[in-house]
Amino acid sequence: MLQKLIDQISRLLSLLMVTSLALMVVLVFTNVVLRYAFNSGLTVSEELSRWLFVWMTFLGAFIGLRDKGHLGTDTLIAKLPLAGKKVCFLLAHVLMLYCSWLILRGSWDQLVINYETTSPVMEVSMAWFYGSGLVFSVLAGLILSHDLFKLLAGRLSESELIGVRESDEMPHGDPHA
Repeated sequence: MLQKLIDQISRLLSLLMVTSLALMVVLVFTNVVLRYAFNSGLTVSEELSRWLFVWMTFLGAFIGLRDKGHLGTDTLIAKLPLAGKKVCFLLAHVLMLYCSWLILRGSWDQLVINYETTSPVMEVSMAWFYGSGLVFSVLAGLILSHDLFKLLAGRLSESELIGVRESDEMPHGDPHA
């Protein structure tokens, strides 16, 4: 059930990322045309594009975590016995949960500090900017905790204990379909 929720969130965030990228392209292209052809521009273009880029980065990091698409090396782990793979998986996930906690705490602190500060052009609370790290850390914590639960419940196969897949091994389409 949790996997279905993660998959639905992932699809929604993928759609948001595509929409953000399209909006960024339109904003930047329009701004370039307006500057060179009409000697004017959209003041909101640069700031909004920067915000969308930051949000896309954090959302993309979540999608990469879900799909196990981040860079890594598995040379040593692949040679370990099953118990060694489980220990490494556990340690790696505990460390990643700790990093997610640090991102959560730092993002929360920045969100609180900048809640009443507005951005120079859009005049929107800077809390929205720092909320990207907050959203990422909560979602990453959800995935990592779910993976740890599956490990402790004995529901992970030996191949799933290696958290890195080479690009040739990546399935086409949705890897969780």
